[in-house]
Amino acid sequence: MNAKHDMPSPDSSRHDRTNVFIVDDHPAIREAVSAAISQRVNMRVSGEARSGAQALEQIKRRTPDVAIVDISLKDMHGLDLIEHIRDVSPSVRIVVYSMYDESVYAERALRAGASAYVMKNKPTTDVINAVESVHGGNVYLSRRMSSRILGKVIRQQDYEVGSTTERLTDREMTVFQMLGEGHTVRDIADKLELSRKTIETYRRRAKEKLGFDTVSELLQYAVQWTYGREGKGRTDDSILSSSTSN
Repeated sequence: MNAKHDMPSPDSSRHDRTNVFIVDDHPAIREAVSAAISQRVNMRVSGEARSGAQALEQIKRRTPDVAIVDISLKDMHGLDLIEHIRDVSPSVRIVVYSMYDESVYAERALRAGASAYVMKNKPTTDVINAVESVHGGNVYLSRRMSSRILGKVIRQQDYEVGSTTERLTDREMTVFQMLGEGHTVRDIADKLELSRKTIETYRRRAKEKLGFDTVSELLQYAVQWTYGREGKGRTDDSILSSSTSN
């Protein structure tokens, strides 16, 4: 036997590497995640995108093993992007890397088709661990979130998440979040490719489910929730004004 045939090809490790695609509209985040991935011999960055539209076009063409996706993108909500990725490339495993608390979006992301949820206040090593985990066919969540979801399954009842927003459907939550970020009804309708009347219906349902009497009260809470100001008695009047004027 020729020993030469038993030696691995110089390029064999290259083919064994996990191809990762990064979707985030913040260049600094993409750079930090890319740098962390480049330090791993078993991973490589196969592409990057700053918008949902760019991501879908490239992911469909490149078919990476794992996509790291942000929830908040300028042209598309992350939950919608997750569903679109699953439609065009079902084999791609999805890791959500978001600034939003996992108690609000982790379970929603899993329902949409993601396999992991990592908050941006965690080190990038957590994202790398999540990529390795989902590429191996597993689900990756924090211990706290895993316990909450497991408790919900065991008790077959709603678990306490410390936020009334759990009452909202995914679409109502998306509209609520975008209102809190200062988007007008017209902006939201354009970005979600829905009619203004439909967005107003989601806004009304959110208002009713959260127990508010007026749209202004809903918007004030949405701003406080988005910027973490609940209980501080301070709102951004300019954001409230732009949100209620359309």
